Amino acid sequence: MTNTTFEFSRAITRRPAASIVDGLRAEHIGTPDLAQMLADHAHYVATLKRTGAEVIELPPLDDYPDGVFVEDTALCLPQGAILMRPGAPSRMGEVDEMETALRQVYGDVRRIEGPGHIEGGDILVTDREILVGRSARTDAAGVAELLSIISDWGHSLREVFTPPGVLHFKTDCSLLDGETILSTKRLEASGCFEGYRVINTAEGEEAAANTIRFNELVLMPAGFPRTAETLDKAGFEVVEINNSECAKLDGGMSCLSLRF
Repeated sequence: MTNTTFEFSRAITRRPAASIVDGLRAEHIGTPDLAQMLADHAHYVATLKRTGAEVIELPPLDDYPDGVFVEDTALCLPQGAILMRPGAPSRMGEVDEMETALRQVYGDVRRIEGPGHIEGGDILVTDREILVGRSARTDAAGVAELLSIISDWGHSLREVFTPPGVLHFKTDCSLLDGETILSTKRLEASGCFEGYRVINTAEGEEAAANTIRFNELVLMPAGFPRTAETLDKAGFEVVEINNSECAKLDGGMSCLSLRF
């Protein structure tokens, strides 16, 4: 039986646009270098392809500086795709741009109509449930509307809370396998992962929490040696990808693809 939570045959990515220098950020820690970001993005796409997956590479969107972060626009499940409703007003138009691509690969595409908001970065799909973190970008009404859609498809949803000052739920956690979560200590302390095996990021390496398990590989941001060693010792095959430029826009490994 395939494991639909981390075994994928396809992914959708979008090349960074030159306008990415104007992307949203919680705090200004530098302007992204487009050339470096393009190189890192190419490494990311090549790593996904290395697993045998097909990667649908969409063109840059100059009108949407954050368009490279495709994960926030949709939730892809085996039964269908759900278009999100971003909490950042400047990102609303990205959803329509993604709809065309999703309709080419999914027979059933639904949409969060609002008034609530929800972004894919707040959604962690595990073998047993879909965890949705309330955050500055995802509100109660958005979560409720998602629940009404996925209930049709037999999924259960559990609402959790993203720590204050953390942009998205998955900024602080990721799925490593059917039973194992990589999490910061601050997020695990909330009790949201009871019943799972949890591996914590090393002290001072909280930014390593946003990784992705993609088939046999774990893609993680480079520069977090103790967390990488922990994952290696736990038996995971880690590929480190430079994330210096995406990090300036609060972005990470999961943000850069839709996986299905």
